[in-house]
Amino acid sequence: MLTLTSPIETPLHRVRPGWKLTGLALATLGLMVLRDPVAIWLVAGAVAAVYLAFGRDFAAHGARMLRPLWLFVAVLALWHLWTGEISQGALTVGRLLAAVALANLVTMTTRLDDLIGVIERGFGPLARLGLSPRALAVAVALVVRYTPVLMDKTAALGQAWRARSSSRANWRIVLPAVLVALDDAEHVAEALRARGGL
Repeated sequence: MLTLTSPIETPLHRVRPGWKLTGLALATLGLMVLRDPVAIWLVAGAVAAVYLAFGRDFAAHGARMLRPLWLFVAVLALWHLWTGEISQGALTVGRLLAAVALANLVTMTTRLDDLIGVIERGFGPLARLGLSPRALAVAVALVVRYTPVLMDKTAALGQAWRARSSSRANWRIVLPAVLVALDDAEHVAEALRARGGL
């Protein structure tokens, strides 16, 4: 679950995590401000070009990490086709792809402990309120790292259902997906306790 950092070394690996997270926040804000679908897709193309600039293997690894996103893209695209809001659909899908690809780029080029350190420093002032910056940082980092893994496991459950039944899985895989998430959460909690907790 904690091995999403790309083993392929790039110049972005050497950029300080704080700068990368700040850049990600500003870029995401810029994507929310943009209202022109053409501009959004130009940004998405530029992000794809950054992946490719670091080599075909790096780009292929990044594409694999984004694979669970395609279900959401398909649902959004079909919905906007159904409602006839093609321009809005292009804007929404392009914005989603660009934002997640940028976040994935940061994840692929930042070690988990570096990410936790930056977030912990950012949450430092909350210690005055009795909150543990370390616990909050670990929680955020785990969500960032685990979300694509959970999406992969849910997709695998859907494939297993389709292999055994002609009907669509729909809500039927919700309970197994929840149980998988709870089981993984228990394993993570045990691992954290074994290392002295937070």
